[in-house]
Amino acid sequence: MDTPMLYSPLNETQKFVLSTFATAKNEQEREEITSLYLDYIQQKLDRAANKFWDEQNLDNAKMEELMYGHLRSSKK
Repeated sequence: MDTPMLYSPLNETQKFVLSTFATAKNEQEREEITSLYLDYIQQKLDRAANKFWDEQNLDNAKMEELMYGHLRSSKK
Protein backbone atom coordinates (compact mmCIF):
# COMPACT_ATOMS: atom_id res chain seq x y z
CA MET A 1 0.00 0.00 0.00
CA ASP A 2 1.36 3.41 -1.00
CA THR A 3 1.77 6.05 1.65
CA PRO A 4 0.09 9.31 0.64
CA MET A 5 2.40 12.28 0.12
CA LEU A 6 1.95 15.04 2.65
CA TYR A 7 1.75 18.51 1.17
CA SER A 8 4.19 21.02 2.57
CA PRO A 9 4.10 24.65 1.50
CA LEU A 10 7.84 24.87 2.19
CA ASN A 11 10.53 23.69 -0.19
CA GLU A 12 13.60 21.77 0.96
CA THR A 13 15.77 24.87 1.27
CA GLN A 14 13.18 26.63 3.41
CA LYS A 15 12.90 23.57 5.64
CA PHE A 16 16.69 23.50 6.00
CA VAL A 17 16.81 27.16 7.03
CA LEU A 18 14.08 26.60 9.61
CA SER A 19 15.79 23.53 11.02
CA THR A 20 19.08 25.43 11.21
CA PHE A 21 17.48 28.24 13.20
CA ALA A 22 15.73 25.67 15.39
CA THR A 23 19.15 24.47 16.60
CA ALA A 24 19.92 27.88 18.12
CA LYS A 25 19.96 27.51 21.89
CA ASN A 26 19.86 31.21 22.69
CA GLU A 27 19.65 34.69 21.20
CA GLN A 28 23.40 34.90 20.57
CA GLU A 29 23.39 31.71 18.48
CA ARG A 30 20.36 32.96 16.55
CA GLU A 31 22.20 36.20 15.81
CA GLU A 32 25.29 34.26 14.67
CA ILE A 33 23.20 32.15 12.27
CA THR A 34 21.46 35.29 11.02
CA SER A 35 24.83 36.95 10.44
CA LEU A 36 26.07 33.96 8.42
CA TYR A 37 22.91 34.01 6.32
CA LEU A 38 23.14 37.76 5.70
CA ASP A 39 26.82 37.44 4.73
CA TYR A 40 25.84 34.80 2.18
CA ILE A 41 23.11 37.04 0.72
CA GLN A 42 25.53 39.99 0.59
CA GLN A 43 28.09 37.92 -1.32
CA LYS A 44 25.43 36.90 -3.85
CA LEU A 45 24.38 40.54 -4.30
CA ASP A 46 28.00 41.65 -4.71
CA ARG A 47 28.61 39.00 -7.40
CA ALA A 48 25.43 40.00 -9.25
CA ALA A 49 26.32 43.70 -9.07
CA ASN A 50 29.87 43.04 -10.28
CA LYS A 51 28.59 40.92 -13.14
CA PHE A 52 26.14 43.65 -14.16
CA TRP A 53 28.89 46.29 -13.92
CA ASP A 54 31.16 44.23 -16.18
CA GLU A 55 28.45 43.30 -18.69
CA GLN A 56 27.35 46.93 -19.05
CA ASN A 57 30.94 48.17 -19.34
CA LEU A 58 30.27 50.67 -16.58
CA ASP A 59 32.92 52.91 -15.11
CA ASN A 60 32.91 55.78 -12.63
CA ALA A 61 32.31 58.38 -15.34
CA LYS A 62 29.22 56.54 -16.61
CA MET A 63 27.95 56.19 -13.06
CA GLU A 64 28.37 59.93 -12.47
CA GLU A 65 26.44 60.57 -15.68
CA LEU A 66 23.64 58.26 -14.56
CA MET A 67 23.52 59.85 -11.12
CA TYR A 68 23.63 63.48 -12.15
CA GLY A 69 22.89 63.60 -15.86
CA HIS A 70 19.68 64.70 -17.49
CA LEU A 71 18.25 61.48 -18.91
CA ARG A 72 14.95 62.73 -20.37
CA SER A 73 14.85 63.70 -23.99
CA SER A 74 13.49 67.11 -24.83
CA LYS A 75 10.12 67.34 -26.57
CA LYS A 76 10.19 68.77 -30.05
